[in-house]
Amino acid sequence: MTISPVDFASLLCSRLCHDLLSPIGALNNGLELLADETDPEMRQRCLELLNESARVSANKLKFFRLAFGAAGGFGERVDVREARGAVEGLLGDNKRLALHWAVEEPELPKAAVKVLLNLALIAGDTLVRGGAVTIGSEETADATEIVLRAEGPRIVLDPDLRSTLTHGAGSEAVTPRAAAAFLVHAIASEAGGSVIVSEPVEGTLLFGAAIPHR
Repeated sequence: MTISPVDFASLLCSRLCHDLLSPIGALNNGLELLADETDPEMRQRCLELLNESARVSANKLKFFRLAFGAAGGFGERVDVREARGAVEGLLGDNKRLALHWAVEEPELPKAAVKVLLNLALIAGDTLVRGGAVTIGSEETADATEIVLRAEGPRIVLDPDLRSTLTHGAGSEAVTPRAAAAFLVHAIASEAGGSVIVSEPVEGTLLFGAAIPHR
């Protein structure tokens, strides 16, 4: 099954809107409460909630701009500090998740960065009861290899996401939830690379991708 560029753009927009609905909804609710509240302590609490919701919204937008959009400029490589900041902002909002960063290269190819970010998004979602995500990479003369390890007491990876990561759309329609997985597969396939996902063993799930250099 193939997906038209318009349909794929719609999937990404749906995913973005889904993830932003909660923090932006909280902003709206907080503003409504603040307008009617006269107690100084409650107003201060409302302002704290507004600040938190605004921060979460900004972090998500920063992440999606780099993971889905054209952030990072129009060059072939992206500063790894930008990618790390985006992942830290996204996963850092979940107090039950810890991030371990093991990427030593100062820059990575843009395609590899997008794969890394989208795999980080998926890995974080699999840890339904919290845990840790470790991200590493290795760049050789021929390819960039990305490896992520998700560790936690309970790991849940939807079979559709697993299939989309490794085989693409298949015969089933891709849902907005699987948009990041489809993007990872599409980038790797276009470069002549591959994506692998292990079975969860003893609370550990591994994601790997190889992106050949052009």
